[in-house]
Amino acid sequence: MPIYEYQCDACGHQHEVLQKISDDLLTSCPECGKDALKKIISAAGFRLSGNGWYETDFKSGNQKNLASKDSDSSSGS
Repeated sequence: MPIYEYQCDACGHQHEVLQKISDDLLTSCPECGKDALKKIISAAGFRLSGNGWYETDFKSGNQKNLASKDSDSSSGS
C-alpha cells in the first residue's frame, strides 16, 4: 500500500498517509480543517504485507527478513 505525502496550501502542514491507490485524494487538512490539501511529489514509499515474492525470492535456504539480520549484526560490537 503506497504512502502519500500531503501539504496544506493554507497553513503549510505536511503529513504522510497510508492509502490504497484506488482511494480518493484527501482534501481537508487535519491541522487547520480547510479544504486546501494537495498531494505532493516525493520519493515513493510503500509497505509490503503478507507472504509473497519479496519474502521468498532472492534468499538462500530458510532465511527471512535479511534486513533485520544485517542491522542486528552491525549494531552489536
